[in-house]
Amino acid sequence: MRSSIAMVAFACMGLCAQSLSRKVDLPADSPVALVSDDWGDTSATARGGAFFLDVHASLSLRNVSQKRVHGITLSVSSQDVAPGGKGSVSIPSLDAGPGDVFPVRIDVRLLRPIGSSAAVEVKLDGILFDDLSFYGPDTLHSRRTMTVWELEARRDRQYFKKLLESAGRDGLQKGVIESLARQADRTQPGVQMVRGRATNADPERDMAFACLEIPDSPVEPTSGAAKIAGNEAHAPHFEIHNRGGRPVRYLEIKWIVKDRQGREFLAASMPADVSVAPGHAGEVVEDAALRFTTPVESMSAFVSTVGFADGSYWIPTRASLDDARLRRIVAPSPEEQRLTQIYLKKGLAGLVEELKKF
Repeated sequence: MRSSIAMVAFACMGLCAQSLSRKVDLPADSPVALVSDDWGDTSATARGGAFFLDVHASLSLRNVSQKRVHGITLSVSSQDVAPGGKGSVSIPSLDAGPGDVFPVRIDVRLLRPIGSSAAVEVKLDGILFDDLSFYGPDTLHSRRTMTVWELEARRDRQYFKKLLESAGRDGLQKGVIESLARQADRTQPGVQMVRGRATNADPERDMAFACLEIPDSPVEPTSGAAKIAGNEAHAPHFEIHNRGGRPVRYLEIKWIVKDRQGREFLAASMPADVSVAPGHAGEVVEDAALRFTTPVESMSAFVSTVGFADGSYWIPTRASLDDARLRRIVAPSPEEQRLTQIYLKKGLAGLVEELKKF
């Protein structure tokens, strides 16, 4: 199904009028249908040799499949060649049944070279259903991302439901307040991630990672290091060991940094496609650089996600993450954040009703 193309006029460098084309393009067999689209104050501004397209849209989509939709990712693009021409929006923790209508909010900034008409196109990259089946081209690896989010959501909903069952409403409220405090206390790092090698005049040295133990992880990092120069770190690499019983095809390593001011924070997440048989070792090398506001004092790392050859995934249990250091550093899942926001908006009774839906 294709939506109509809306047109608006705007001034191009004060000399000529240009049109901004906006389109939502869904496949004919899409599990969701467009009900309405409101592009609000979406606009294009010419600066230098490019258009800056500020996309602000509210879409209403209907689930026209026979399954419950638990996640959706849309790609948002203005062009496919130059950097800055693509974006995306993902909505985890959905629970849209057959026939249900749900909103998707889009707020992204895109670039498009001067010399071509300004256009914004929204396409479906993927839909995750409640049985973890998937529909879509998956050009953004959205299946992997949304599957992990869904597994985290199930884990964290179960945690809060067990709190309610074992400790009653008071226990649930205490758990939610602790989560809100943890979210408020997380250190916000001054860090920028760039591709390729960092450029810095300071002498370069190797710094080893302290590899943190996650007891139930099927993959452990046995060693790792990165190049450090002043307040920059680049070329991280790890030796890993598959200690589980299934072939591993993907993993994600969390990179923790402590600066010279004593602040410790989660600096980056390193996804990697690998091929490691049970009982064998492998290597993860990332062509990336981090730039910090202050020099690096020490680094740590742990495996946070593992993908197997059969398409299933492992994530840490709540017990594995129930470490004072990790609780302070690792952000709660999107679902835990959603549930705590329900508590803030609707109170304890509203949260209890939400947990009863699952």
